[in-house]
Amino acid sequence: MDAPAPDRFEADYLIETAYPLAQAAEAMAGEQSSGTFLPVPGETPELKARAAARVERLEDLGPVEGPSLPAAGRAGDPHRRAHVTLSWPLANIGPSLPNLLATVAGNLFELAQFSGLRLLDLRLPDAFAAANRGPAFGVAGTRRLAGVEGRPLIGTIVKPSVGLTPEATADLVDQLCAAGIDFVKDDELQADGPGCPFEARARAVMAVVNRHADRTGKKVMVAFNLTGEIDEMRRRHDLVADLGGTCVMASLNAIGLTGMLALRRHARLPIHAHRNGWGALSRHPALGFDYVAWAKLWRLAGADHMHVNGLRNKFCESDESVVASARSCLTPMFVEKPCTVVPVFSSGQSVRQAPDTLAALGSADLIFAAGGGIMAHPMGPAGGVTALRAAFDAAAAGVSLQAAAREDAALAAALEHFR
Repeated sequence: MDAPAPDRFEADYLIETAYPLAQAAEAMAGEQSSGTFLPVPGETPELKARAAARVERLEDLGPVEGPSLPAAGRAGDPHRRAHVTLSWPLANIGPSLPNLLATVAGNLFELAQFSGLRLLDLRLPDAFAAANRGPAFGVAGTRRLAGVEGRPLIGTIVKPSVGLTPEATADLVDQLCAAGIDFVKDDELQADGPGCPFEARARAVMAVVNRHADRTGKKVMVAFNLTGEIDEMRRRHDLVADLGGTCVMASLNAIGLTGMLALRRHARLPIHAHRNGWGALSRHPALGFDYVAWAKLWRLAGADHMHVNGLRNKFCESDESVVASARSCLTPMFVEKPCTVVPVFSSGQSVRQAPDTLAALGSADLIFAAGGGIMAHPMGPAGGVTALRAAFDAAAAGVSLQAAAREDAALAAALEHFR
């Protein structure tokens, strides 16, 4: 669809209702702008013309067998689905991301008129790009810091997720640096527990990373999980930067939009954005958010990398959804300020997903984070990294994995091990 007028913003929804579609859509518009459940004296025609949301589009998608979710109103009546586009005056909220979220995803999901409601996409005027910083590094800056061009970044996650000491974590990172890894991240469960304090872990790991960088000229990018309160995140970020680190990580749903905005204002390093908790917002197809809409908020807030799951993953998400999410990360939001970010593929990934991932995305601008796919390789982490590099090289050259494996022992071992 075309961009909204400079003084309005738009949101697309999937709705399911037993009410007349136009009536249901108007209930959405009223609830999220000037209206309430009864007419009030102050809602004059002049105020509504100035501040009310508008129904810009209503597309009937036809009947459904029954309500997808419990509905408070007309539960026994026939239900229909529709696509709805609402727009709001920018003057209602200004270019504020927290208030944008409250407007487009506020008291909608629990309205009695709906047995299904899902936010699909957002279209925002340039005022949002001007007011919000967006990613500082994105694809180009990440590649520059990681020293990787022309191919995906090969990454992994520190495993076991929790339980390792700072010294044991550093030993593992030492092995991965020696193996030629590009990117390593903390697990989202490992932040600043007493068994592995953030400062001790960062100092131990960066001593290893810097030693390898002095030897090879390439510094492995490590995303340290600094999730916490805002002042804690600032201190942790500064420690990583002072130690020579090149990335920090935050759990988006844990820190919220205001936490992310504050971190971005302070940060001098790329922000690796983890989406843990995402399933609660998205798993039911008739409720919550599509990734495309949800990710736009975080891209504007300042994320540089965003998780998108992976093909044939260990979770419930379909490959089609994963690919759509990843492509959206590389799709510009604005002409002057694209806000494109690096999609991060993870979750049960190995050499077997590499060719399909590259083909589906149509770009090498990605981080491929394989945990067990590297750490559980029968030839050790070095074999895991070598095999993944060979898999992506083969895919880029149009060579099958089986053919490439005849020339690469690590890839052959990976194909045998990861079935």
